[in-house]
Amino acid sequence: MDTVQYINFTNLKSSLILSDVEVGKHLYLEIGTITFHGQVLIVSSIVILVIILFAFLGTSRRKTVPEGWQNFMESVVEFVKDIAQNQLGESAYRPWLPFIGTLFLFIFGCNWAGALIPWKLIKLSEGEFGAPTNDINTTVALSLLTSFMYFYAGLSTKGLGYFKRYIEPTPLLLPINILEDFTKPLSLSFRLFGNILADELTVSVLALLVPLIIPLPVMLLGVFASSVQALIFSTLAGAYIAEAVEEH
Repeated sequence: MDTVQYINFTNLKSSLILSDVEVGKHLYLEIGTITFHGQVLIVSSIVILVIILFAFLGTSRRKTVPEGWQNFMESVVEFVKDIAQNQLGESAYRPWLPFIGTLFLFIFGCNWAGALIPWKLIKLSEGEFGAPTNDINTTVALSLLTSFMYFYAGLSTKGLGYFKRYIEPTPLLLPINILEDFTKPLSLSFRLFGNILADELTVSVLALLVPLIIPLPVMLLGVFASSVQALIFSTLAGAYIAEAVEEH
């Protein structure tokens, strides 16, 4: 009887470690005079390296009839192309395909890194590894970059005439149109951050409540939701750029 109790306690302790979440705590790295969130920097770097590796494997030995990694990467490019083309149209999507594609792949990789890799097995002195997109700093940076790009898109295609949209169709809409430019990055950043963090917290709480049976169905749902969030973010980025370059 004592042996059985000991085994259950061991399983419970392991599950509690996996379900533990430290919200708002970070491992800080000092590089020169700049302070970085260590876990975000490390996991983001891993995601970027994996994306570069996949791109290299898919393009190093190109063939007329694609196979293997080349076939996989061409499928990815076609998927990203559809996102950009659906938002910007056949004639305008090409200049913005690299940005929208990079945005999608980075967010997708970060989300999946948090959903699939058991980072909690790696103990840090402060904070914990996880999806970089469950940190508000990452999502705000991505949203501000998107805002910069759609301003750049409007100014590069229309010049200073781009700002006429603030007073169209009537100058009375000026405050509302200005407010809209502030709400776009806010909604982008908080939507992505909130969904990824909520998913990780849900899985952690369920793992705590049911310690001997890790809720795999919910984790699989989290993987699906992570993919959808990457699609939503990149699609909205394309829509904002399309709105900036459209003539009317």
